[in-house]
Amino acid sequence: MARKLALALVLVVSTSVVLAGTPADASSSPATPGAVGAGDPYYPLDGNGGYDVKHYDLAIRYAPSSDALAGVVTIRAVATQRLSAFNLDLDGLTIRSVTVDGRPAKWSRDATELTVTPRRSLGKGHVFDTRIVYDGVPKVIRDPDLGDGGAFTTDDGVVILGEPDVAQAWFPSNDHPSDKASFSIALTVPKDLQAISNGVPAGRSTARGWSTWRWEQREPMATYLAMAAIGKFDVTSYRKNGIQFLDAIDPALPAETYARVAKSFAREPEILRFLSGCFGPYPFRGAGGIVDADGEWDYALENQGRPIYTPQDFDTQEDGDSVVVHELAHQWYGDSVALERWRGIWLNEGFASYAEWLWSEHEGLETAQQIFDRRYATPATSSLWKSKVADPGPPNLFIGAVYNRGAMTLHALRLTVGDQKFFRILRSWAQIHRNGNVTTEEFIALAEHISGRDLGALFTAWLYTPSKPALPVATSRAG
Repeated sequence: MARKLALALVLVVSTSVVLAGTPADASSSPATPGAVGAGDPYYPLDGNGGYDVKHYDLAIRYAPSSDALAGVVTIRAVATQRLSAFNLDLDGLTIRSVTVDGRPAKWSRDATELTVTPRRSLGKGHVFDTRIVYDGVPKVIRDPDLGDGGAFTTDDGVVILGEPDVAQAWFPSNDHPSDKASFSIALTVPKDLQAISNGVPAGRSTARGWSTWRWEQREPMATYLAMAAIGKFDVTSYRKNGIQFLDAIDPALPAETYARVAKSFAREPEILRFLSGCFGPYPFRGAGGIVDADGEWDYALENQGRPIYTPQDFDTQEDGDSVVVHELAHQWYGDSVALERWRGIWLNEGFASYAEWLWSEHEGLETAQQIFDRRYATPATSSLWKSKVADPGPPNLFIGAVYNRGAMTLHALRLTVGDQKFFRILRSWAQIHRNGNVTTEEFIALAEHISGRDLGALFTAWLYTPSKPALPVATSRAG
């Protein structure tokens, strides 16, 4: 979303003489440490300041017999200020060495903050590489409100996923969605196992009983969307409509569940064609999904290009199709168009939930209007109406209201501005902010710009007021 649809650029030129005591140019200003957080009020220590990551090159060796991980990550970044030191996020694991631009660097740790002090300060605009060698047993990050994330051991390997905190459980990173980067991921595992990650396959090699699976995620990705699934899978790979599909299904699934998963996964090209008609072109080169028969997590997650599901997501065929629609819709809204701050989570979950409504109508089941009406019939005393959806608070990121009332907000917008302008808003949102980061305020500004209407009262009622809103006044469906 464009924070302002028109920007004013002001150039101030000064030819005054620099007097004694006047600060010199920026290049001679003192180097200072980067901030220890990305500035997100929900998670003040998540992410870091002073630099912008461009690429992660991640090499992992994982031994299922001990759950031990040995990793090397090279982080290419650009300094956004003169840096005397900078921080990365890491939860657990043991650091063995740190270099910056090939030279040994000092480092220290305080809880999840890893502070790196290069031998020489880094100038603003300097592109630098930080290489960290580390190892240990990756952990599961426990959160009583949001659920668990991290490295979940399985009968034959491990699955790494989670939100909002997960990257720091298996590699040093700038762990906040506001700093997206491309990824190269190499996973080395025993040769009888598969190792699946984001993006598209980039080759595999085997030596001395170990196989290395390489993956390339060229489009920028938030760190929490990086994933690994290591174990025994039935892997199906094919190319269709210019997209590389790769699905991995655990053969240990019960036969009926396996069949439902396979059937839903087989519909991925069809689902993406439908969603592309609503939201614009699919934003990535790769797509697919993963289901493991074993694991402690109890949620599906929209890992970029390769969502992970639970067997329970496929209790019925309709459920399976619907959850695949939800996670694939996130590839537009949540992955390509990512959050600037976590309080805007409805921009992810409300949009993906509304995609399920559109799919239901497409399938000849309930229409979007019928689903909206059923939700709206919920009594005013229901928890659905008790949250500020656009600022729910850290413990409430994944409560039902964020999903359901978020989707209802979009339908209320659709009724207000009409179908033509509504879908133009959705497509423009995905196109303008492809590979970027956004806020609720930017979405409101775009909706007002395209509709030519003041929509402040509508969004205030549906997103920010903890009470049941009045029904919107519908315009013509054509808009």
